Amino acid sequence: MDWTALILSERVVAALVAAIVGGGVVAAGWFWTHALSRRRDLVLRRERINDMQRALLAEIRAHVVVLERQMKDSPYENAMQRMLSEGYVPILPHDANDRIFRAVIGDVHMLPEATIDSVVRYYRLLTVRAALGQDVLRLVKDDPDRATGMFLDYVAIESETLETGREAVNALAASLQQGKPMQISKTSADRSGR
Repeated sequence: MDWTALILSERVVAALVAAIVGGGVVAAGWFWTHALSRRRDLVLRRERINDMQRALLAEIRAHVVVLERQMKDSPYENAMQRMLSEGYVPILPHDANDRIFRAVIGDVHMLPEATIDSVVRYYRLLTVRAALGQDVLRLVKDDPDRATGMFLDYVAIESETLETGREAVNALAASLQQGKPMQISKTSADRSGR
């Protein structure tokens, strides 16, 4: 058998060219599919991050508005010092302002670097504030002087929570505006302190 004739045969050459072209098309298809999948994954990730930021923004903004009203409407320090020393047990709010944060805690690392710090600090202060409030209520009967001092710390943490909440609102809003234009109503902007 003559191998040279077989290799130079039109059928063999046609089959070889078809195999090379077909393999090239399949390989190009793999690369194209991979590129489209990566693009789709990136778009879905951006959407997920924006959704998380919008949800956190709404949760934090709502609590910031409440804190602003509380700080404006009630002069805590003088009245509460007198009441605690007389054995009065204050009603401290049991905030449930972290439902969305708890739902996304596993994905919080996906948030942009510019927002993650202020968001985590805000929620950390909420946790510290709640624990301190429970300690104040526990000590008010047995040690009212110590409870009074702790309550003043509670008020200071509440003020710091308000400021950190404002920072988180501003950081989240700025991050969302970079990704897509975000319409914020005038009343919402006024309420959030911007």
